[in-house]
Amino acid sequence: MELGLIGLGRMGANMTQRLLGGGHRIVAYDRDPGAVHAVANAGAAGVSSLEQLVEKLSPPRAVWLMVPAGAPVEQTIHTLAPLLSPGDAIIDGGNSYYKDSVRRAASLKKQRLHFLDVGTSGGIWGLKMGYCLMIGGEEEVFRRLEPIFRTLAPEDGYAYMGPSGSGHFVKMVHNGIEYGLLQAYAEGFELLHASSYELDLAQLARLWNHGGVIRSWLLELTEKALAADPDLTSVKGYVEDSGEGRWTVLEAVERGVPLPVISISLLTRFRSQQEESFSAKVIAALRREFGGHAVKSD
Repeated sequence: MELGLIGLGRMGANMTQRLLGGGHRIVAYDRDPGAVHAVANAGAAGVSSLEQLVEKLSPPRAVWLMVPAGAPVEQTIHTLAPLLSPGDAIIDGGNSYYKDSVRRAASLKKQRLHFLDVGTSGGIWGLKMGYCLMIGGEEEVFRRLEPIFRTLAPEDGYAYMGPSGSGHFVKMVHNGIEYGLLQAYAEGFELLHASSYELDLAQLARLWNHGGVIRSWLLELTEKALAADPDLTSVKGYVEDSGEGRWTVLEAVERGVPLPVISISLLTRFRSQQEESFSAKVIAALRREFGGHAVKSD
């Protein structure tokens, strides 16, 4: 098939390579000419503008966006949509908020354009292992573009979720679960690291992946990281929180669904981003006031 791809960062560039390897024709654009040049060398048709990208695609066109959620997606669609023709499709493969995807699909429908929201998981390993794709939008458009999804995903690695927004909704929850899993592994390995035993944590991660109930790909990555740096001295304990974790917790509040593990894992990330916790200072000060407990000074 033929596909336009906008956004050639780590995931976008790798997806382009995987699609080229599957025999698809890719017209690629990025604001960085160097990124366009790199995928052009791999066999894509590189262009320097959205206008050129649309001109090089045959209708009905399909254009996949791999740009950051929020304003970048909004601006790209705003610029791209007037260049397209009725029946063309825009695919958002980024981590957009599902309510934004519902709104965008409705707006584009008025312009007789189709929209698919595709939750995409796989990170930098997707080129080799394939991407897990959670696809929302019109089923007829999904079926038309299915060869693209089949190439990007591993076996049984893509599925149609339902109407507009459902793909990004499922990906939002997927990432919320990821928060909880990462927190559980992190806490367990912190306790192991603090143990009086001289434990080889990389060996433990490898061991648990052979028959252990908690075996997983994340545990394989834990082994890899700890084998390279057993005390993780090269890593600062600062953890970014992406929008999906916040959206998952907000959705739970709206629907009255208890998500204690995911919620606490999100708040723990907030704590990691503080140079020093004011709340901890308050507690220390109060312990000094009511009990005469010693405090540490800066």
